[in-house]
Amino acid sequence: MLTQTANRDPRLALWLRVREYAVPASMIETATTRRHVGDWAAACAAAGIDVDFNLRSLARSHGRDLADRIRADLRHLAPDLLRWHMPRIAPDGLLRPDLTVTLARYDTAGSADAAPPVHLVARTPPAWADGGQRISLALWDGSRSGTGVAAGDPRPGSRPDRRFRLDLHRHLWDARRTDELRVRSGADRPASEGPPGPEPGPELTRTLPPEHRCAVDRWAAEAAIVLRAEGRTTGSVTVRLGARQRLVLDLVADGDGDGQGAGTPSLRIGAAPTDGSARALPVLPDAAAWVLPDLDLLRTGSIGADRLHPLVAAALAPGRAPAAPDRPSRTAGPGPGQPRLVECRGARHRIGLVDGVLTALDHDPAEVRREELLAGLSGTPLPCFRAIDAAHRRPDCLTGVRERLDHGDVAGALAVVEGLLGPDATLRPGPLLDELEAAARRRITYGLFRAGLAGPGPDRLPPKPSRSRHDRRAAA
Repeated sequence: MLTQTANRDPRLALWLRVREYAVPASMIETATTRRHVGDWAAACAAAGIDVDFNLRSLARSHGRDLADRIRADLRHLAPDLLRWHMPRIAPDGLLRPDLTVTLARYDTAGSADAAPPVHLVARTPPAWADGGQRISLALWDGSRSGTGVAAGDPRPGSRPDRRFRLDLHRHLWDARRTDELRVRSGADRPASEGPPGPEPGPELTRTLPPEHRCAVDRWAAEAAIVLRAEGRTTGSVTVRLGARQRLVLDLVADGDGDGQGAGTPSLRIGAAPTDGSARALPVLPDAAAWVLPDLDLLRTGSIGADRLHPLVAAALAPGRAPAAPDRPSRTAGPGPGQPRLVECRGARHRIGLVDGVLTALDHDPAEVRREELLAGLSGTPLPCFRAIDAAHRRPDCLTGVRERLDHGDVAGALAVVEGLLGPDATLRPGPLLDELEAAARRRITYGLFRAGLAGPGPDRLPPKPSRSRHDRRAAA
C-alpha cells in the first residue's frame, strides 16, 4: 500500500528507490559513529566520500586560520547526510554526474595577498567514471582560472554550480544545523495550510501549477537569503523550472512593489532582460526551489519516518523516528539462510545452505552428483537443481542487487547474494555474474580516473548489461 501513491507519481517512485538503496542504514550507522568520536576522515570514508586535500598543506599555503575554519566545519560534516541530499537524476536516481557543489565559502579578503574566497566543494565524477557513486571533497579558490587549491585534484577547472550550491543550506550537511530543516522545508505547517505571512500572489500561483511541486511558499524567504549573500536586500533572482524554462522574480520590501520601507518581503514575477544579462542574476538554488522529496514521501504515506535518515526524521517527524532505523530489504522470499520450498516430483522439497553452499536438502549425495553430471551433458535436471541453477544465474533478488550496485552499495549487494547462495558459492555465467563483473569494471574505471590515468571521454565507460523494462523497475 505504501508504494501505490509513489507508483502514480514518477518523481516519488524515483525518490522511493533512492531512499531504499542510495544511503544504506549500515553506512549511516558507521559514518555517524565515527563522526561522534571526532574522526571526520573515517566518517567520510564510511560514506563513500574521498578527500582531495590535506589540511597541513593548506595551513602552510593559505594560513592556519583558514585551515582551522575548514577543520571545524569538517568535524561537523555529516557525510552520509550530504550523500542523502546530493542532487540526483532520473530515471535511476543516481548522483548528478560531473557536478561541483559549494558546501561552505571562506572569505580571505583580510589576508595580506587579498586572495579570493576559498570554497569547500563536493564533486561527483563524470558519468563514464561514476562506478561506486563516489563523492569527493575538494577546495576551490574562486579565481577566474578555476584552479584547484589542493594538489592532485583530477578536475582543477570544475567551477561550482550556482544552481546546486549548499553553502546557503547548511542544514543539508552540517550536523549543527539540521534542526533548521523543518522550517526551511516548510514542514512546520500542514500541507493544507497556507504559508505564514503574505501569500505568494495569484499571478505566481497561476504561473506554477501544483504538479510542478515548487516550494512557492518559501521562495520569498529563500530569495532574501540568496540576495543577502550577494550583499543586497531586494532585487531579482532567477528560478530554473525546466530545461528551457526560467522565471525571473523580483523581491520587494512591501506590497507596493517600490522596494522601499520595512514591509514583509514579497515576490513578483519580473520581466526577463532581453540583453542577456539574466545570466548574471542570482539563482535560487534547487534546494530552495522545489518541495523536499522526503516531505512529499511522508505526506503521501509512501514512506515511514523510520526509513528516513535519522537527522532528517528528527526534523520532519519529531518524536516518531527511532534512534536507529531498521530498513528491511525489499527482496522476495524467505530470509537469508532459510530453506526455500520447491515442487519436485510431486513433493515439496527444500533447498538451503549447507557448509556455505546452496544445496538440495532432500536429495542424497549420489543423486546430487548424478544431476550435476546430467546438467553438464546438457540434460534437464530435476526441479530442485533447476531452481539452484536459476538462483546462481538469475535469482529473484537480481533487481535489488542491481539497484545496490548502481548506487555503490557493493557490500549490501554481496550480502544479498551470500544470503541466498552462501559465502562459498561459485557463480555461474548469467545476468548475476554479468552485473557483478560490470560493477567491478566500473570501479576500476573510477580508480583510473581518480589517479589521472584514464583520459576523459564516454568511450571509457564500461558497458552495462542489457536490461529489459521489467528488470529496471525496483522490487516492490
